[in-house]
Amino acid sequence: MAGTALYTLSRKEGWRRWTDAASRVRPELLTRRQLGRLGADARADFDDARHDWHANFGTIKTPQLAAIHDELDQIVATNRQDPDRVRGAAVIDALPGLGKTTIANTFARDFDRAQRRRHGERTGDGHEHLPVFRVGLTSRTTLRTLNRMICEFYGHPGTDRANAAQLASFAVDCVLSCHTRIGIIDDLHFIDPNRRDGVDVSNHLKWLANELPVTFIYAGVGLAERRLFAEGLTGDSAVMAQIARRWTRLELPPFHVADPAGRRHWRSLLKATEWQLVLADAHPGMLTDLDDYLFARATGHIGSFITLITRGCYKAIRTGAESLTQDLLDTIRIDEASEAARHQLQATLTGARRPGRPPASRPAPAGTSTVVPR
Repeated sequence: MAGTALYTLSRKEGWRRWTDAASRVRPELLTRRQLGRLGADARADFDDARHDWHANFGTIKTPQLAAIHDELDQIVATNRQDPDRVRGAAVIDALPGLGKTTIANTFARDFDRAQRRRHGERTGDGHEHLPVFRVGLTSRTTLRTLNRMICEFYGHPGTDRANAAQLASFAVDCVLSCHTRIGIIDDLHFIDPNRRDGVDVSNHLKWLANELPVTFIYAGVGLAERRLFAEGLTGDSAVMAQIARRWTRLELPPFHVADPAGRRHWRSLLKATEWQLVLADAHPGMLTDLDDYLFARATGHIGSFITLITRGCYKAIRTGAESLTQDLLDTIRIDEASEAARHQLQATLTGARRPGRPPASRPAPAGTSTVVPR
């Protein structure tokens, strides 16, 4: 496919490629007449470029993203302690599909660019300057696999044959040599504090925080509910948990329309998305006129919303509709959580807009994700 780039952010080469990538160029918006004048090959190429654009048109700066970026900036900028002191960490804890990974990655990308602009591409000793490392955990992550993933990000040659202790030493050397200042560890919910290997990994994260001059940014689903901050301890013993004293928990709420401010933020997202779409019959109000419908479809989750729009645009181009309508979007299936909640939520929103009631005057029914969690 045109525009498809094969790389991973869990390796330094992929991370650098992503951080240095120029902004994508939005395809020209053509009228139906102009589309009709394209030859078969030119039309296929143009449509492929539009599909690629709609899947990758960039990150929209939502209020949630801006708020957490500000928090992360404060945490990172104030972590100037000498090596004998422990730096605090940040953890983005939220439901699935709300953009945790995107927020962590985009903040770290901006930090990476700024650090290399100020301090150059090489350290004073001639090593690569890598301001950020990033890894994603897997189920049953062990102490050795965590160390190995950090070493693999840097491309350390001894990764395959070293034991856990050696890998930990290699990881420390890589971070220090490359002047790394932020470490992103995603999918933290794979750590089970009730299992021995989970406790080992949790303790190792504390060791890394003690040894490395790095601000860790973690992201995961339902970490408080999983008692990760309590490290599996209960009752009076929970006060002994170090993580709860060292990590700053940043919650990421879904969109909601239960008050005027929430509805205004939701409509702003729709307007910003509307501007990005390259469809011949796109028009102002194409999405904002469907605000309640789209909210019900996505249940306030930006990941579900973007999936619906991306798939809808693909079908609008393939079928020649060249516009997003409720009838067309009704034919698009997205994630099961959104599909299961949409009908009940849509009925609630319709009832909230009956004559004599203010718009969206009451919250969604229990069981949906339209109000701020926790």
